[in-house]
Amino acid sequence: MLWRSRAVRACAALAAAVVLAACGAVGANQGGGDSRPPLQAMRPYGGDPATEGEPRRGGTLVIGNDREVVSFDPTVQNGNAVAMAVYDLLLRLTPEGKVEPYLAKSMETTDDGRTWVMGLREGVLFSDGTPLDANAVIVNTQRHIDAPASPAAVYAKQITAMRALDPLTVEFTLAAPLGDFPVVFTGSIFAGTLGMIISPAALAQYGDDIGNHPVGAGPFKVTSWQRDNRMELTRNEHYWQPGLPRLDGLEFRPLSDTETRYASMVNGDVDLIYGGYNTELVRAYVDPKFTVYYGPGSAGFFFTFNFARKPFDDRRMREAAVRAIDLRALAASQYGNQLVGSDSLFEARSPYHTEAASDLWPQYDPEQARRLVQEYVADGGSPHITFTTSRSEVSLGEFVQAQLSAVGMQVDVEFFDLAEFTSRVLQGGDFQLISNLAPVDYPFPAIARLLGTNGAINFGKYSNPEVDRLLAEAASTLDPGVKTKAYQGVERLVNEDIGLLFLSRSYASTITKPEVKGIDRTIGRDIFFATTWLDR
Repeated sequence: MLWRSRAVRACAALAAAVVLAACGAVGANQGGGDSRPPLQAMRPYGGDPATEGEPRRGGTLVIGNDREVVSFDPTVQNGNAVAMAVYDLLLRLTPEGKVEPYLAKSMETTDDGRTWVMGLREGVLFSDGTPLDANAVIVNTQRHIDAPASPAAVYAKQITAMRALDPLTVEFTLAAPLGDFPVVFTGSIFAGTLGMIISPAALAQYGDDIGNHPVGAGPFKVTSWQRDNRMELTRNEHYWQPGLPRLDGLEFRPLSDTETRYASMVNGDVDLIYGGYNTELVRAYVDPKFTVYYGPGSAGFFFTFNFARKPFDDRRMREAAVRAIDLRALAASQYGNQLVGSDSLFEARSPYHTEAASDLWPQYDPEQARRLVQEYVADGGSPHITFTTSRSEVSLGEFVQAQLSAVGMQVDVEFFDLAEFTSRVLQGGDFQLISNLAPVDYPFPAIARLLGTNGAINFGKYSNPEVDRLLAEAASTLDPGVKTKAYQGVERLVNEDIGLLFLSRSYASTITKPEVKGIDRTIGRDIFFATTWLDR
């Protein structure tokens, strides 16, 4: 079943009947008398080993990926889900936001976050048989310092000195205390991470082409890559965790079309897909043939305004856009009444959320939206805008066009393939209003990257000096209370500025066949593949 209808027709039918009292309070199963269970967190961090049986060894897991890999170079920003299979992270972040050892065995500070000492495990080898040692960590970190476009460069450049205290110990000296510095070694390749380490021997061999020839210390190694067709990985025999990985190999197939990707699961062509949209999640959620891993997390799905272009450099037009979007109509026409509504950076259960931020969020009010547009036009502004999204969101584009046009904006809609949408539109800043997705497991460095001035994924160029100050304060402190208060201040200011147009929490899910076991994942869908196994 397809849960989305054509947005323009749905919007017209619903406009007379639906009234939304509060834009940020749409529940997961409101409206229409829908009997399906509301979307809730389900195995957000993976399966329960105690109930999955005795792990088996062998087999190849076939995965439907939502895009082709651009590069395996961690200094090149791209959505590379395969990187987690090739590079294990130096450190890991727990669901509670605590940093724990992984490839590295320790990370400590004795001077409140100015100097950090990382201890590495003995005997860890890259898949080429060379050692992962202090020199390898220093060489890889320096690459981020030297690459201004690296998504981790802003944090790497806070390092003023690095030295190997011995072959397995690295000392980092920072320009200023940074209590969350260890978190930089836990992130994904897209979010920006210092934790994915490439073999220095491979760097010397491949140079600038290392993104096509990755050599890491993760559970698997790339053995075949036919672009836009398939990528094959086999077990890393030098892997540092005894008895792992359990699988013989992985096969990734780029399936950018959402419906094609889901159909591949239904037809049994693949064992696992990464779901990015509500359409995949709501179907799999109630289908006993599949196992779903999902957690809404903070941030999520939203629209990004371009603050560097008219008309959304004017707060009136940003407020008009928020007040024009009827979340109940959106839920009914686009989400099968399964919209997990959002009105702020952090979900209600997060310690960083404050109701003061939600109270500031504009309510659905098309009449007020129309007045704001008219006022903007009277002052000489043009109401013409372009909304840009991916080809997977055609009906969403039509819905937005209808909603904004109803309050006096003149709306064109552009659709792009996901790869071009990410590279040219998002990273190139070539837009006025775009759809965007950013699931947040932990606020550092995600929020600074999303909303800090010069943040790596602050594609809309939002900037508020007080937000920057609070973000720096939250990152620098080792005091949980100071951190919480700072992030609550950020959330309140962003809502006051209407820095983003919040719509819903994330739908980033992992959908598998029941025989896929041992899933170990993050809210953002990244999987630690070493423990995955097949019960067949």
